[in-house]
Amino acid sequence: MSDTQATGDVAVDTTPDTTPDTTPDTTPEATPDATADAASTPTDAATDAAIDADDAAIDADDATRDSDDDAADGTATEDKGDKPSRVRQLEREGEVAADFLETLLDIADLDGDIDVDVDGDRAAVAIVDSEDGRVPRRLVGPGGKVLEALQELTRLAVQVETGERSRLMLDIAGHRAERRSTLVDLAKTAIEQVRTSGTKSALEPMSAFERKVVHDEVAAAGLVSESEGVEPNRHVVILPA
Repeated sequence: MSDTQATGDVAVDTTPDTTPDTTPDTTPEATPDATADAASTPTDAATDAAIDADDAAIDADDATRDSDDDAADGTATEDKGDKPSRVRQLEREGEVAADFLETLLDIADLDGDIDVDVDGDRAAVAIVDSEDGRVPRRLVGPGGKVLEALQELTRLAVQVETGERSRLMLDIAGHRAERRSTLVDLAKTAIEQVRTSGTKSALEPMSAFERKVVHDEVAAAGLVSESEGVEPNRHVVILPA
């Protein structure tokens, strides 16, 4: 029975509320979010897959470049009707390359003039001695390695500007012209040896530019040549007829 106390005209219930609070506490307890940590850290498998994809892309690009440089015919692939536009495209590549190289020489405070031409299906750019002084031969480097690196940088600069992959050829201080003459003599000697012996001849390791010079000479002599090995030991093998 409830006890009530009369206060004036209002009855007040003075019975204490002894009913226990049985409502469960549903507030979640804070715990470390392991799932978030796992999601924010890439797995080893995903990392390896990304690296493999990058390596495959690099290998594919290198294979394309080597195929271009080793092509023995050196002829253009476009229709004759497209020749004027193709020539203009190569001239544009040469202009962009010249601007890039002039800026590079200015930054490095080096002497040299830039010659631009079109050689077959390539833009041909050369850094030559100027009236102010000679081109530093260190830009060629041992075995032309610095020259090859500058050529790749110049090709990339042209690609960024034009949106098209470039196969331009860079020469510095006449290095490639001199090397071409030496390679032609080397190829002729090897060709005669193959014809005489009837056996194939493997030449020394060469750059893509050097291999193409040899391929051109072998093709002109009516023989067949192949590139074998991997960089930096990729070389030309001349086969008997």
